[in-house]
Amino acid sequence: MRKARLGSIVITIVLSLFAIVSFFPLYVTVLNSFKTEKEMFSSILSLPTALQVQNYSEALQKTQLLSSLGNTVIVSVLGIGGILLFASMAGYKLSRTPGKLSSFIFFLFIASMLVPFQSIMIPLVKTTKSLSLQGSIYGLAVIYIGLGVNMAIFLYHGFVKSIPRELEESAHIDGCGQLRTFTTIILPLLLPITVTAGILNFLWIWNDFLLPLLMIQDTNDYTLILSTNKLFGEYTKDWSLILAALVLTAIPVIIIYAIFQKFIVSGIAEGAVKG
Repeated sequence: MRKARLGSIVITIVLSLFAIVSFFPLYVTVLNSFKTEKEMFSSILSLPTALQVQNYSEALQKTQLLSSLGNTVIVSVLGIGGILLFASMAGYKLSRTPGKLSSFIFFLFIASMLVPFQSIMIPLVKTTKSLSLQGSIYGLAVIYIGLGVNMAIFLYHGFVKSIPRELEESAHIDGCGQLRTFTTIILPLLLPITVTAGILNFLWIWNDFLLPLLMIQDTNDYTLILSTNKLFGEYTKDWSLILAALVLTAIPVIIIYAIFQKFIVSGIAEGAVKG
């Protein structure tokens, strides 16, 4: 009992230290977003003498944050919706159709996860130009669907294997076709992995900087991250406004992750291990 209790105490201390280290950058960001730039550079860990709330209002104006928020929401909703739609159907079909062709197609999706984005940047830009997708937030959403569907298929493929085939056989006996069986029987059972895939892709799309930078030129179509990047001038950088803008950008991600984080852990474990 003493050894078990001592081990529990050690694990708690180690996890607490990891939590403090992980939380520290967020603490520093929020703390210094309420300071003047001079006060921030004098001591980044000291409390502000007066809360500079105007940093947030000024950051909203300079970055056109509300307009960028709308663009980011559109890209995220379209991208995540497309990923979940195609990945759920593909993962189900590949899982329920054993054979060399299905295994080969599934292998291609898994292998594509190993390709670094930097190695396909130039071909991707040329392809999007030829398809008239560049410079549009809707084209950006299409690219996110293509890049994100492989990981989602991997998760769905493993999760579908945990669903008994008897449910589908009963539906077929009752006269349900394959599409209706999927939409009415299988799809509701995929809710845990759907939430997991949706949140993971939301975190990726919301925080992505490189792909929007390559795809979007018009400032009216900027996402939140690109709008925040406008505060980095060639010769000047107002760090107080930058930190305030970063806090505003991170708030939706933190809220959604805090609400759904239990689905992420359980969904990844079920989708990866059961497959």
